[in-house]
Amino acid sequence: MALYVAIIEDTDPDAVSLWFPDLPGCISGGDDVEEALESAPEALAFYAQELMADGRQLPPPRTLDELKADPEFTDDLGRHTVALIEWPPREDAAE
Repeated sequence: MALYVAIIEDTDPDAVSLWFPDLPGCISGGDDVEEALESAPEALAFYAQELMADGRQLPPPRTLDELKADPEFTDDLGRHTVALIEWPPREDAAE
């Protein structure tokens, strides 16, 4: 099981966006944080499927400390909420 760091942003008063620093273009969203988190595994699955179609695999996730050390993400990590998204999701997670 891998844990991908996700950054959660309030995009406007009625929407939340969630994106993965290690997975460029892999985004999720919803009306609130809970909805964005619930749809995150589906976004990861779609992203993984697209990579596999191109003969590639998901890159290994970096730890939160590794991302904090990356100047590209330092500001985002300091300003927004962070969550860890399990991949692949546990079978019992939906219950």
